[in-house]
Amino acid sequence: MEDSYAKAAVYIGAALAMGLGSVGPALGQGLIGMKACESIGKHPESASNIKTTMIMALSLVETSAIYCFIVSLILMVKFG
Repeated sequence: MEDSYAKAAVYIGAALAMGLGSVGPALGQGLIGMKACESIGKHPESASNIKTTMIMALSLVETSAIYCFIVSLILMVKFG
């Protein structure tokens, strides 16, 4: 009986890590895209520089969601 509670806690922890860990990157990516579109609208001549910077920023923001995914997988594989 105690083992099932431990497994349930592991799966709930993995779900919370993935759920809460993806909210921040999603909001960050939305804001990055919004500001990039505003900047391209104001300065269309520098669109290629803005796109390059935006893609680099998006990749940095996405790493935190990937870390949460890896932690969730480790929790489920090792303790689940």
